[in-house]
Amino acid sequence: SRVMISVGQRIPPGIKVQVLEIPADKKDDPSFCGVPRVVATEDIFAGKKVVLFGVPGAFTPTCSEKHLPGFVESAASILAKGVDTIACISVNDAFVMSSWGKDRKVGDKVMMIADANGTLVSALGVSQDLSARYMGSVRSKRFVLVAEDMQVVYIALEEPGKFEVTSAEALIARL
Repeated sequence: SRVMISVGQRIPPGIKVQVLEIPADKKDDPSFCGVPRVVATEDIFAGKKVVLFGVPGAFTPTCSEKHLPGFVESAASILAKGVDTIACISVNDAFVMSSWGKDRKVGDKVMMIADANGTLVSALGVSQDLSARYMGSVRSKRFVLVAEDMQVVYIALEEPGKFEVTSAEALIARL
């Protein structure tokens, strides 16, 4: 596992992840899965102030009950602090991330990023091996970062089993 990215360093360009696009006329159709679209890190971060938070897995207890809902509920407050995009990343496929977003009523408040191969979380140094917990050998640690035009200006990493420094509330206090 790489050393975690730190304040002052740049998000590596050219790393590809997926988001699921759902046309406006299909937003309320629960049977429409969406169309996966490959995006590079610069598509997400270049020229923008972005909050990116990472979670170990979609539909897992803390991620579903606290972490993601906190950012959905606090989206207006975060955006009011000059943030352009709030994004959630997990090592899951785009269809799982989209379904999780629908289930948690994310709407357009949080960009749901699928890092199916763990490429971006590994490049950021925030990956972990959860195979002992039967969750796979590459998963995201629980983290939050703020980047301005690809440069990290804030990052917090949660201790295993904790949910304190990466919550939406904790982030708002830092913005």
